[in-house]
Amino acid sequence: MSRLDELIEELCPDGVEYREISTAVNIVGGKDYKNLNEGEIPVYGSGGVMCYVDKAAYDKPSVLLPRKGSISNVFYVTEPFWNVDTIFYTEIDLEQLIPRYFYHVMLNAHIEDYNTSNAARPALTRTVLNKIKIPIPPLPVQEEIVKTLDKFTDYVSELQAELQARKLQYEYYFKKIFNKYKSQYVRLETIGSVKMCKRILKSQTSTEGDIPFYKIGTFGKLADSYISEELYNEYKEKYSHPSKGDILISCSGTIGRTVVYDGTPAYFQDSNIVWLEHDGSKVINEYLKYAYSTYPWKVSTGGTISRLYNDGILKAEIPLPTIEEQKRIVELLKRFDYLCNDISAGLPAEIELRQKQYEYYRDKLLTFKEKEE
Repeated sequence: MSRLDELIEELCPDGVEYREISTAVNIVGGKDYKNLNEGEIPVYGSGGVMCYVDKAAYDKPSVLLPRKGSISNVFYVTEPFWNVDTIFYTEIDLEQLIPRYFYHVMLNAHIEDYNTSNAARPALTRTVLNKIKIPIPPLPVQEEIVKTLDKFTDYVSELQAELQARKLQYEYYFKKIFNKYKSQYVRLETIGSVKMCKRILKSQTSTEGDIPFYKIGTFGKLADSYISEELYNEYKEKYSHPSKGDILISCSGTIGRTVVYDGTPAYFQDSNIVWLEHDGSKVINEYLKYAYSTYPWKVSTGGTISRLYNDGILKAEIPLPTIEEQKRIVELLKRFDYLCNDISAGLPAEIELRQKQYEYYRDKLLTFKEKEE
């Protein structure tokens, strides 16, 4: 039997009281901070820390509960802080609740399900939050639960810190590598030309079909439009079409976003999605993708909508070492990329796994037999 089981058996053998939050917590609204000077005190909104000011509104451990906006966010604070009107401060009765226990409980309460707004921006009210029932076991039981759950959250925090360190390391080496070749910068127009697919009319598309047609809104996502296989084959033969491995570039919307074309049958919106048809003896696609991530081009902002034009791409400059050096750079950066960004392996996957473990045990440990009144 675990220490927690022993405590539950000893201190609450008949079950745990489930009571409304208002019986142990006073929910307080936020304050305007605009007249304060810049400082070191964090100002919290529902999205997290917004800025820093020179004066604290509160200095006791508290759990911050969202009022509107990102209503799934719950924050635990121990240092002096300020909170605005999009998030509530809570005054916790320490004779009934350990603040850290209350934090874990509120994460497990899924308060986003209590949304009171029919508008696009979700919201919560004090009245609704006050009526949420939570388990309030004896303090020693709360303390033991906190110890167990904090082991999971501490490990997740350690992994996140390591991931951030790896990203900073990646950025350092990335800049160092590219700066090494700053004397070898060339314009993209010296190694290739911009290409795009033949224009597809709306009347030529359908919501179902053979070949996915990617527009700027679905670039890098799931297609919601299709063209016939007959049209695809005709246009692919007559006009420009990317080859497997080519780096597709977004020229509007999320400008400069890149996607590696995997070679599967697909068609892309003209002018909005382009690629550089280049001399493979001068540059390899994998290196080109990393070079594009430096955002080397100048975006036109003269009109009502920002846009990356072909001329802006062609006049962009990138460092161009030898092919052998490009391959070496790619292998080095790929190793960091894998560690930092791969969703199926490396640190992000480990963080996701540990977070799910925490959520599983949080739900398990915070589910009690309810004491009969």
